[in-house]
Amino acid sequence: MQNLTPAGINLVNDLSARYNLSNDAVIAMLIAVNNGGGTMAQFNCPELGGGGQWMQGGMTMVGDMFNMGLKSTVDNLCSELSSALATTEVFPPIPRGTSASNQWWPVELGTPFSSGAQNNTRYAVFPQRLAVDLNGQVTIYDTLDNNIGGVSQQQGGDNSLTFSSQYGTIAVSSLPIVSGSNTVSGSGITAPPKTNFLEPEPVNAIPDAEPDNTVFEPAAMTSPAIQSESSADSIIELIDKLAHLHEAGALSDDEFSSKKSELLSRL
Repeated sequence: MQNLTPAGINLVNDLSARYNLSNDAVIAMLIAVNNGGGTMAQFNCPELGGGGQWMQGGMTMVGDMFNMGLKSTVDNLCSELSSALATTEVFPPIPRGTSASNQWWPVELGTPFSSGAQNNTRYAVFPQRLAVDLNGQVTIYDTLDNNIGGVSQQQGGDNSLTFSSQYGTIAVSSLPIVSGSNTVSGSGITAPPKTNFLEPEPVNAIPDAEPDNTVFEPAAMTSPAIQSESSADSIIELIDKLAHLHEAGALSDDEFSSKKSELLSRL
């Protein structure tokens, strides 16, 4: 069981009684909100409909997506937990720079201008640095000349992380590693060193080969790949990615609302 301060225990007991939930369910949601920096949460709680997501002042998504009462419960509970985390010492103090801390990245990196968590992965963006915590293993990447606009994780077992920059969508595993694990997504494959995304990849020389002058255009937000997603799970995943782009400032409020409405209309 998660260690709590006396104030944290009182908070859990109070919310458990008022929301008619078990202490374990409230603690699970408390940890989810805490892992999301108090502004978002990804959770899997059977008493609250299974898997879902919450964003402060934004959307709330639950497994039973048309259950408005359940959505309201999750939103109100997460909002109360967020407020409590901001004003009350719920967990015993944990040294900065350790895995169990909200500030899990190396202290010398300072304060990130963007951070978040998805599934078993946390990330924090700093000037010219990206910190990724995968299952407690922290890796620091050099972001080179990329202006990171958002980090996303594909759903599934490969933990494939990508981020958006002025050059399009880039795989985190392609960034030079400054410190930490030297493997790609825990697969045991060493990531190739890179210095700049504008430099071409080395290729085997082929005599008399014609040069390939194909120009690849960055994918638009309404690409056929997005339009082809039809399942509810895929649409929820796309909305989640849009939410992260919106939170990071890559999408305006109007753009986010328009795209979210478009995706929700397909459910």
